[in-house]
Amino acid sequence: MTNNIEEISNKVINIIADKLSVEKTKIKMNSTIMEDLGADSLDTVELVMALEEECKISVSDTEAQELKTVQNIVDFVAKKTAS
Repeated sequence: MTNNIEEISNKVINIIADKLSVEKTKIKMNSTIMEDLGADSLDTVELVMALEEECKISVSDTEAQELKTVQNIVDFVAKKTAS
């Protein structure tokens, strides 16, 4: 996966839209996963698993707890894929 922030943003938004059944137009960079997008704890686990698979990254439980907004996720994926 390339480290182009726009590509990463689009990929993350697509994954979130798919896993949370939310329209892409309702997903903003500052949207919180649980409060704004309505995810529950099971949804967040599935979202992290999808991110790991689609983005070819590893996310620890501690790291997953920090992924509260779309921007957090995009930044995290960009950092993980930068190497």
